[in-house]
Amino acid sequence: MRIKNNNNLDMKKLKLVLCWHMHQPEYRDLQTGEFKLPWTYLHVIKDYVDMVSYLEAVPNAKAVVNFAPILLEQIEEYAKQVTCYLHDRIAITDPLLAALVDPSIPADPEARLKLIKDCMRANRERQVNRYPAFKKLVEMAEWLEQHYEGLSYINSQFISDILVWYHLAWMGETVKLTDVRVKHLIDKGCGYTLHDRIEIVEVIGEQLSNVLLRYKVLARKGQIELSVTPYAHPIMPLLLDIHSAHEAMPNAPLPELDAYPGGEERVKWHLEKGVQTFKRFFGFKPQGCWPSEGSISPQTLKILGDFGFSWAASGGTVLRNSLHLPENDKSTNVHHPFHLKGADIACFFRDDGLSDLIGFEYSKWHADDAVADLIHHIEAIGRNQTADSVVSIIMDGENAWEYFPANGYYFLSALYKQLANHPTIELTTFSECLESKVEVKQLAKLVSGSWVYGTFSTWIGDADKNRGWDMLGDVKWAYDKAISSGRLSSEQIKTAELQLAVCEGSDWFWWFGDYNPGEAVSNFEKQFRLNLANLYRLLGEQAPAYLALSFTQGSGAPAMGGAMRPGIEV
Repeated sequence: MRIKNNNNLDMKKLKLVLCWHMHQPEYRDLQTGEFKLPWTYLHVIKDYVDMVSYLEAVPNAKAVVNFAPILLEQIEEYAKQVTCYLHDRIAITDPLLAALVDPSIPADPEARLKLIKDCMRANRERQVNRYPAFKKLVEMAEWLEQHYEGLSYINSQFISDILVWYHLAWMGETVKLTDVRVKHLIDKGCGYTLHDRIEIVEVIGEQLSNVLLRYKVLARKGQIELSVTPYAHPIMPLLLDIHSAHEAMPNAPLPELDAYPGGEERVKWHLEKGVQTFKRFFGFKPQGCWPSEGSISPQTLKILGDFGFSWAASGGTVLRNSLHLPENDKSTNVHHPFHLKGADIACFFRDDGLSDLIGFEYSKWHADDAVADLIHHIEAIGRNQTADSVVSIIMDGENAWEYFPANGYYFLSALYKQLANHPTIELTTFSECLESKVEVKQLAKLVSGSWVYGTFSTWIGDADKNRGWDMLGDVKWAYDKAISSGRLSSEQIKTAELQLAVCEGSDWFWWFGDYNPGEAVSNFEKQFRLNLANLYRLLGEQAPAYLALSFTQGSGAPAMGGAMRPGIEV
């Protein structure tokens, strides 16, 4: 698209891609079917429905939306369970969601306290304090944490009200503004009945059942491009070569595990399974892949290209690290896709500065000021760029918004409207950039890394993370031995293969380390050990004794609760 500048000369609009990555790890105990943490359904009703609503409201806006396949399957399972509960009163296997429709409250004080504490896991400023009735309940809950004996005086109404308010606080802003049932419950404020709680589950069920279809419709219209990650979100470069971590952090200690057994085979399995899952939900093969955590290496890019993907994306620091190599041209403009020699795929790189402004700064600003500032930065890039430049803002599509007023409603609504009608900026997608023949610059050599700091330090390189890799290596050897023995049936192999995939996910390693919050580290570490123990059982093996012992603890207070990281280390 061309416009006229002040000198009446033709000039191209600056291409801007907003890429939102939607991802939650597998929270189910695959052997019992129980969801151990509620974050998948909570992010559906809060973030995934809001994010698609903003795009629906501005039909000339465009974006790329990436879904992790293991998230798609969990959304489907939640939708099925809620439907089965509402129609046939079949029990829901998520304890928090099930408590919402349970007529009774737990008799055991410990169970009561756990339920109450679960209903406090919300952003204090934006989700709790916004509602005086919810704030009062949380303050009472905090008193109960310090006065355990008071739990015996807690009645069912307190439990009912805090459960309802927790789910109302997590409800998406677009739902609060449009659903009369939710509006009524917010206005009611207290004294919620079982009928009220079931009504909330009905609202939740509608969001779960419809959310993916809404994205599919926008993809059919060409308004969004849908892309995929490997099935269970593994860090592919580390599965392929653990020593690739040393490229960006040469002095980092590595696990005793010298190489992940059969890593290339596992990477290809995750890609194949990921594409199959994506096609089942959306009906087509995606052109692009957001490698888990933007983690790339030369071997990873080659495999992605061989797999038929036309584009991948990663962090800006990966590109900057690579451009500092003597083989590459340091003066190269970074706002372009690149083609690595030997890999048949274009790779786009995140503008870390712009992305981190949204993720870490603009939640503290007035929405209009934040949008104006972001657009000012993009306009400045446009004035200093050559034709065919592409600016890529790539972000977690869910965790930032709870820090914004109204879940980011004012910021994102205004951002899409202003960008969609901007005279010098063109909202587009990665595939459209390639179709329009933007220049894909050459990269002679790449430094392997991720979007976080340009390294793999979030997943490997300290004692606790390395211990996790050694434990994963142990179970993979046991898996390989069991498969080669021929004693497992085809059905047993299929079940074990899925369980192994979950163990290989990146999220467990993200949370290992004392710089993370204690509760999050404990939750993810327990689930990692459970996943490994389940795999040993499926293989007919005794789980090692060390899986009964916690191996990492957290005591940190990182920004955004540790669920997000900036792209540039400060």
